[in-house]
Amino acid sequence: MFGKGPFGTGINMTAQVVNGDCPLCAETSIFVSLHQTVYRCLNCGNDIEQKVNGKISYIPHVMSKKDNTDGKST
Repeated sequence: MFGKGPFGTGINMTAQVVNGDCPLCAETSIFVSLHQTVYRCLNCGNDIEQKVNGKISYIPHVMSKKDNTDGKST
């Protein structure tokens, strides 16, 4: 029964690893994707959002209240 249900084809996971300059720790670092445009800096651990507007730039990611799923306010 492998490949059926929630433990087979039901889960689609992809990760992207990129290099860049973190705006929070001011270091060149490796970023791992958490979402399509949200990355985590492996140097300082902060979440940043990727913006593409002629060049790729990273800005600090701020979660809105609707994104907060644990019920705690940020």
